[in-house]
Amino acid sequence: MLKVRNLYAGYGHLEVVRGVSFHVALGEIVALVGANGAGKTTLLRTLAGLQPVWSGEVSLQGRDIRGMPAWRGILQGMTLVPEGRLVFADMSVMDNLMVGGYRNPDRRTDIAEMLALFPRLDERRQQQAGTLSGGEQQMLAIARALVGRPRLLLLDEPSMGLAPRIVSELFRLIHDLRRKDLTVLLVEQNAVAALQIADRAYVLETGAITLEGDANELRDHPEVRRAYLGQGTIGEES
Repeated sequence: MLKVRNLYAGYGHLEVVRGVSFHVALGEIVALVGANGAGKTTLLRTLAGLQPVWSGEVSLQGRDIRGMPAWRGILQGMTLVPEGRLVFADMSVMDNLMVGGYRNPDRRTDIAEMLALFPRLDERRQQQAGTLSGGEQQMLAIARALVGRPRLLLLDEPSMGLAPRIVSELFRLIHDLRRKDLTVLLVEQNAVAALQIADRAYVLETGAITLEGDANELRDHPEVRRAYLGQGTIGEES
């Protein structure tokens, strides 16, 4: 679905992404984990067409997408749910969903499906998005993206600022998206949650990938346990 080879990117003269190579196969959930400032958001923004590719290769279903603007990437089936959710705060839940499916002729059918998938959004369909809780706004951001019928969903830090109970609920929903024949690239600082639902994972440090492999194997890797999971039993949340 997605192939990245020797990618470099950044801002101005600041190099943030340094020679990154990875792939995401059709139907996979792939996690990209790393500490704050590791370059995860810059990498996703570059893939989505919001930042220029300095050098390297990026292909979506075999098609070169370097230099492709974000809106055209959406037409090719790749949608980003950005860090911080960025819902349209002054618009209702329903209007946010309508905007998400503006190019989908069956958007009303798909919106009804999203409201069934996210019952709390159904209860608040006429409420202004800016008055929702953080967890509800994150659900809305994901639902808004899904109404556009993406084949590849890029998720940037969906757990940020959310209570542990909401994080667990949200990640169960992300895992269940596999049933919709969706491929997911999940960027997360919360390695515990990400590695529990991912098929494979990569660890990004200071702009470069330092580890990769099966998600279950990485959960038991000494360096991952020490740096991201603490010293307790894997799967415990503080």
